[in-house]
Amino acid sequence: MAQIIHDKPEQLEQINAGLLQGETVYAVYDCIGVGTGFVGITNMRVILQDKSFVGNKLAITSVPYKNIRSVSMLSNKSMLGRFASSSSIGIDAGGSIKEADFRGDDKAKDAHDLILWNVLQAR
Repeated sequence: MAQIIHDKPEQLEQINAGLLQGETVYAVYDCIGVGTGFVGITNMRVILQDKSFVGNKLAITSVPYKNIRSVSMLSNKSMLGRFASSSSIGIDAGGSIKEADFRGDDKAKDAHDLILWNVLQAR
């Protein structure tokens, strides 16, 4: 069995508990800041835990790859035309942009590339 990339075992367990038939988890990244608690990436969808609802409510939002219009690396600075230190991504899903802030530039890039690869495969 392949090792699944994840930051916190309890987040991976939460994703595993909600998998659909035939669905495989690729990665679960812990997020920082207000809003997103984690981002799960499977072969079928991106799963975001949203902690920004009124009354301390949590939402688990699933975004199928066919609904993602674009995925972006977000950065406050650019170095030689290349985003050098981005730790955030944005996912445009039908006009609504979901942002996720990661614990490190490498995790943001890995999540971006994995989501982009799956979006391109869904086309």
